[in-house]
This record gives sequence, C-alpha cells and structure tokens, in this order.
Amino acid sequence: MRPHRRHHSTTPRLTRLLGTLLLVTAAGAFTTSASSAPRAAPTPLDRVIPAPASVEPGGAPYRVTRGTHIRVDGSPDARRVGDYLAELLRPSTGYPLPVTDRGTGGIRLRLAEGPYGAEGYRLDSGRDGVTITAGEAAGLFHGVQTLRQLLPAAVEKDSVQPGPWLVAGGTIEDRPRYGWRGAMLDVSRHFFTVDEVKRYIDRVALYKYNKLHLHLSDDQGWRIAIDSWPRLATYGGSTEAGGGPGGHYTKDDYREIVRYAASRHLEVVPEIDMPGHTNAALASYAELNCDGVAPPLYTGIEVGFSTLCVDKEVTYDFVDDVVRELAALTPGRYFHIGGDEAHSTPHEDFVRFMDRVQPIVAEHGKTVIGWHQLAGANPAEGALVQYWGLDRTDDAEKAQVAEVARNGTGLILSPADRTYLDMKYDEDTPLGLDWAGHVEVRRSYDWDPAAYLPGVPETAVRGVEAPMWTETLETPDQLDFMAFPRLPGVAELGWSPAAAHDWDTYRVRLAAQAPRWEALGIDYYRSPQVPWTD
Repeated sequence: MRPHRRHHSTTPRLTRLLGTLLLVTAAGAFTTSASSAPRAAPTPLDRVIPAPASVEPGGAPYRVTRGTHIRVDGSPDARRVGDYLAELLRPSTGYPLPVTDRGTGGIRLRLAEGPYGAEGYRLDSGRDGVTITAGEAAGLFHGVQTLRQLLPAAVEKDSVQPGPWLVAGGTIEDRPRYGWRGAMLDVSRHFFTVDEVKRYIDRVALYKYNKLHLHLSDDQGWRIAIDSWPRLATYGGSTEAGGGPGGHYTKDDYREIVRYAASRHLEVVPEIDMPGHTNAALASYAELNCDGVAPPLYTGIEVGFSTLCVDKEVTYDFVDDVVRELAALTPGRYFHIGGDEAHSTPHEDFVRFMDRVQPIVAEHGKTVIGWHQLAGANPAEGALVQYWGLDRTDDAEKAQVAEVARNGTGLILSPADRTYLDMKYDEDTPLGLDWAGHVEVRRSYDWDPAAYLPGVPETAVRGVEAPMWTETLETPDQLDFMAFPRLPGVAELGWSPAAAHDWDTYRVRLAAQAPRWEALGIDYYRSPQVPWTD
C-alpha cells in the first residue's frame, strides 16, 4: 500500500507570479539583466541539517552565474567531488560550470592540512566565491552537501529553474561528533533493485551519513550470490515477504552498489544474519538443518523460529564460504553477523556458535559487528555491538550491554523506539509496524546518544544508525515516506555537537527542508509536530 501524496500544488502561486511579470513587462520595466533580477534572500548559514559545529555569518553573498567555474586543486579526489558538484548543479541552473584546476573565483574545492579530521571541512563564502577546504575527500563531499542546502531548493530539480542562485556570506567550520553515522536498508524482507538502492544512497548522502548497512539475508530471502552455495540466491532469493518474486544481487550488482556508495563516501557494511533469521538458507540446503530436512520457503513476518545447526561442521564450512566470498567483494572494514532473535538456539549453543564464527570473520580481514545479543556471548576484541533495544527493555539486558562497553566493546546505537524508520508515526500511518510503539519526529530526534544507556562510558559510543526494515515496504516511495522527516534527525544526532541539539530550533530547520524534498520527488510525512510553511 502506498501512502497518499500530501504535496500542495504550486499552480496558484505560479499563476500570480506570471501575472505580475506580464504587468511589469507591459510597463517596460522588465529586463533580463542580472541587476534587475528579482531580489531574494539567501538561506542563512545556520539553516542546514545537520547543524554545523560553528557558523559565523557575515559579508555579501556569492552568486552562482553562467560564468561560474568549479575550481579544484588538481588532486584526483578533489576532481571527483568537483565533477559530482557540477553534475548536481547543471540541470537546474542551466550553466556549464566547467571543472578546472586553473584560475580564481567561483566555487573552489581544496584539500589541505588542518583541523578537519577525516570528514570535517571549512566553507568560506563571499562576493568573490565559495571555498570549501578539507583534509580528505570525504570532508569536501560533506562540505558540498552543506553548499547544496545553502542554495535554493529548486537546485534539486532536473530542469532549468530561474534562480537566482545565492550562497549566504560567512564561514562554516564543521566536523562530525561521531565516526559512525549509519543507514541500514533491509533488502531481504522485500528486494530492492540496484537502482533503487542507489536512490536511497543519494537520499542519505544529502545528510552526511557515512555507512550503508545492507541486511542481505533473512527468513524471507537471501539476496547475494555465493558461488560455492548457488541455491542460496537462486532458490533462497526467489521470494519475499508477502510472496512476491524476490530477487538477488549478482556479484557484479553488489560491486556496483559498493562503487556507487563509495562515490558518495558511504562505506558498505554487509550483514548475513545468523544463527537465527536463516530460513532462506535452511530452505536452500537441507544439510544445514539438524534433521537434514529443508523447510519450505517463508513469506510471513514472524521471527525467532529458524536456526542453523550449531553441532554440524558443515555449518561452519557454510559460514566460512559465505564470509570469504562476501568479504572479498567488500572493501570496507566491517562484517555484520546479526545474532538477534535467535530464540530457537539455546543460549549455550548461541555462545558456542559466536565463538566459532567471530574468528572466521577475522580470518577474512573484517571486524565483527553483531546486534546487541552478541553482548550475551563473548564479543571478539575490537568487535562492535549494535543496540536496538527500547526504553522499556529489561534492565538486565541493558546492564549486559553496558558491561561489555566498559570492557572495550564499541557501541552503535539504534534504539528501535527512536531510530527504526519502519515504525509507524501514529496509529493512522498506512505503512510500517508498531511493535516498538509509535515513533513521531520529536521522539526520533530528542535524545542524546552519549547518555542513552546507563553505565555506558561516552567513549564507547561509536555513533548512531537508522535502520529501515521492510516487512511492509515494497517501493522506493514507501521508503521515502517512512524515512522523511525522521532520517535527517538521526543524522544530526550523529554529526552535530551535543550543544546544537534543540528540538524547538531543529523543527524550524526541518520544516525548511520540505521544498527541497518536494523538488527531489520525496513523498514525506507531514508531521503535526513540524511547522511546515505551506
């Protein structure tokens, strides 16, 4: 089911504008010179999401014109970001915006030593141009996302718009609070094509996310080709929740997703959930079952009934093959092994399984991530635990997570009643689930990751992640409706300094994003908690 579009027509406004222009033309006062263009105020530097670390407004704005060049410092990294920026701005401005390593003025992208870290940047804007400076390419890219939000929302359209294209004067100095700002997409419950995943990548890149966590296997479908176990994809991937046709990624498909994510400075984190959430694998290969009998494919949404056979050696041959082949396709540092809701696996077996599997991940050069149930086993040195519990989660379970955090295990925070983008906004939301409760926009935003779990040292928190589970979501538009307007808020929790987190000011900035989403074709939820302007 697809939510009703709630955009407002701009036709009356356009009609009034055209009428005014006709009257001015008749009076002989309308010209096409820059000096007589309609007056417009640029977007204030502090209007962007995530909120920058430091903003100093001042001075005249810069105006992007037909003569603007994008000037890079000659490095391949800066050139790639410059080409991306040019491709972003050309359709709406109609300007050529050549990318060059010569000349002065215009929009300048430069790499230089400084207090930027891996992802920080400085943006200086004035009458003569805009300069974005960063220590690494990721910082330049994030600075470009800020520049993008400082330009009018019409810059997102794919046809020529009238402008003017002003960038407010002043300086932004910015760097992220946390190094982990993840967006998870579940392609197992419902399958999404390569192009649909790319579309989601572009959505999250706008808000400076830097991790794309792909949930590639579950009871309802196996989504990645494994040469040594081919039926995982061809049979295990042949359906999805609700009984649709499913699908899977070839290795080339997956490489293309990884490549595209990297071009947006997102690191892909693959997840193969185990020992539970494995019915698609169990249905594909009978020998993975303790009784040697393959169950039927599954298209429901209940959880906790499936498990790999912990006592069989073939189970670990299977895990080794899958991790080896997928790790070879993945240049990123991490491999997510799931571990949640293994209700059919006795606790002692769960611990034994994790003790066997974590070294396999290390052997193939990756760092383990598991859902927070891994804290009940023996997290490997350097492993990360992803917490998905609720405010009402049992105190003993929270204490277990806090204990491993105090012992050196890093935490990614994804509390389901705060960051799960598939949770309904309210009882009338036509999509999503509500087992974690209703998650309105303020609830999703108004919490502090550093203080969320009692007993967890602030240094253990690596960042935040916004999971999008897809039991009820089948189309890109439905992903948009559930992600927006919550996705930008989780991004701000991960990027902006704690002192910048203020609901009353954030909701105003969030409302100002709506015209940009409309220009991008994003079908969003018009929360009554946000003061939308139309």
